[in-house]
Amino acid sequence: MFEINVEKLNDKLIIKWQLTKIEIPISDILEVTQDDTYGGGAKDSIRIGFPYGTADRIVIRTKSDTYVLFTSVDAIKKKVFSPVNS
Repeated sequence: MFEINVEKLNDKLIIKWQLTKIEIPISDILEVTQDDTYGGGAKDSIRIGFPYGTADRIVIRTKSDTYVLFTSVDAIKKKVFSPVNS
């Protein structure tokens, strides 16, 4: 599994990549943005995916952590942005 898998399950955003599974309560998400920097902004963020060969960096800021998703798949962007914007 090389690409990130994102799904909304009940009130959580589930992110799976390789052997990692992260569950983020949607109520904890403060902001979802795209990052134009190569490395993904904040140095203390949790990076998910391969930074090499990906076009997009999606930043998810929560009450406790910041996650940076490295992806080139438009469907993943839509899955991350839709639960937060709705």
